[in-house]
Amino acid sequence: MEQVQITAPVRGWGQTRRPDAWWVQPLVVFLGFSAFIVYATWAAFQGEYYHSGPYLSPFYSPELFGESAHAFFGPRPGWWPAALPFSPAFLILWAPVGFRMTCYYYRGAYYKAFWADPPSCAVGEPRSSYLGENSFPLIIQNFHRYFLIFALLLIVFLTLDVWKALWFEDATGAVSFGIGIGTLVLALNVVLLGSYTFGCHSLRHLVGGRHDRIAGLGLRRSCYECVSGLNRRHMLYAWMSLVWVGFSDVYVRLCAMGIWSDFRLL
Repeated sequence: MEQVQITAPVRGWGQTRRPDAWWVQPLVVFLGFSAFIVYATWAAFQGEYYHSGPYLSPFYSPELFGESAHAFFGPRPGWWPAALPFSPAFLILWAPVGFRMTCYYYRGAYYKAFWADPPSCAVGEPRSSYLGENSFPLIIQNFHRYFLIFALLLIVFLTLDVWKALWFEDATGAVSFGIGIGTLVLALNVVLLGSYTFGCHSLRHLVGGRHDRIAGLGLRRSCYECVSGLNRRHMLYAWMSLVWVGFSDVYVRLCAMGIWSDFRLL
């Protein structure tokens, strides 16, 4: 059989024959990611206005040490270096950040938007070599399956926060059941984060029994197909959950600052 050798064209940075506006998607992703990173970093460093009544910002959950009633182990620990700023968010944000940064969808998105690797299909990139995910820093992507464990635990804690957001304390100290706008905000946050987390590629492989062929495996196949239903909209849930978790922090923060008043529905 005759062999045919094909030489792939070498494109310079940004060179392409595509007539469409290929740069729009990576630009939108870049702006969206950048806005969230800037806000989340700022919010984490504040260390205040992260709780209001029964509400706790998801950026600070679970609150291991802190000033609110949600803190599991009391106020700022004595072993924390006095020279360093302290925020309860510093102790837990590494888990959701690590999970998203190593996510199969997100890595493809920020490869294009931030690293231009490549900026889009059939568009020249600013480098001629690729070391793959066996070298630093991309080797960190292989830890996604371990970050998944912490992401699943966070869903448990956030669900507990919704339960706590159903109980309100009045001026006399009496606690009663109720539903506020903040309760619904935090509940929807759990739904969206759960849809994103439970649609994870690693979780699908895990619940499928880590088999390459799942036909005839009964329960494992059913679990695999259940996760696959969410996985088909993984990109949608990734962005919706990212936006809503940021809004949830904004809502709690503005309530704590007295700028917004939480409306009780029940």
